[in-house]
Amino acid sequence: MKQLVQNFPLQLQEALIIGKNHRYIAPAAAFSSVVVTGLGGSGIGGSIVQNFVFDKINIPFIVNKDYFLPAFVNKTTLVIVCSYSGNTEETLMAMHQAKKKKATIVCITSGGKVAEFAGEKHLDCILVPAGMPPRSCLGYSLVQLLSVLYNFGLIANTYEREITAAIKTMKNTQADFQQKAMTIAKKMVGKTPIVYSSSAIEGVAIRFRQQLNENSKLLCWHGAVPEMNHNELVGWRDNAADKVVVILRNTDDFDRVQLRIEIGKKIVKKYKATVIDIYSEGKTYWEKIFYLIHLTDWVSVFLADLRGLDATEVKVIDFLKKSLAEKA
Repeated sequence: MKQLVQNFPLQLQEALIIGKNHRYIAPAAAFSSVVVTGLGGSGIGGSIVQNFVFDKINIPFIVNKDYFLPAFVNKTTLVIVCSYSGNTEETLMAMHQAKKKKATIVCITSGGKVAEFAGEKHLDCILVPAGMPPRSCLGYSLVQLLSVLYNFGLIANTYEREITAAIKTMKNTQADFQQKAMTIAKKMVGKTPIVYSSSAIEGVAIRFRQQLNENSKLLCWHGAVPEMNHNELVGWRDNAADKVVVILRNTDDFDRVQLRIEIGKKIVKKYKATVIDIYSEGKTYWEKIFYLIHLTDWVSVFLADLRGLDATEVKVIDFLKKSLAEKA
């Protein structure tokens, strides 16, 4: 897993080339909505992109993580099917529904049944390299999502320049990333992690939570400010010396959100929780986002090491899939 994390900037570089080289099928009509359907490591890119397009796309953009599509999906909906393996049963079912609803479908996958279906039905299908854990392939799926939106005229292509700058930074500062990540991981050992962020980058917080689940083998939860101020904050009432709060931050977060975070820190510290601020670095949106993603990915694998665990192993998910297959 460490090698996969270290190769993340190379993956982003390759992903940009894949996106440029794909030739899209022209849609039959203008889109009235966009649905990204995918789960786990295949779906998290959609959550991160959803944050990005929040103030950029003037049609609804949702991320679906279920067997079923929303009722509004129709022939003017763009459905982006994300399944790294190509065999995610929930995503396969949603893809078949999208076809029945006559939506425009673009698939992002490494193969499997998704690629087979796309070939049979003559659908757009962007193929990415196979053979890796889905959670280690975020760069491939996320960049393709941006490429799809750009090629259908839904966003401008500012992302390519920004991602290229992020790639350069990550390549040149690997030792710094790893040193910072190990320092953070050591502070988290033996504690239950809680990840907070502004709602504007909640997708990154979800990504970190999922990496702590899968790589570090830890239960974890996340919350977003300001929403958690209206409910979860009241839950801070008992001694929390066994908790570590990691706050993912940008220096340009909305000022009222920053104030809420600072007040929240005082509250959680009152109950003895360890608090760690992780500030992004970089000049542009995607430089900051990928800085946080890359750093926290390193934290998750180092924390697995400190716990004496294999970051790659996900036997419980294998057991679940086998059990489901037996009852298919």
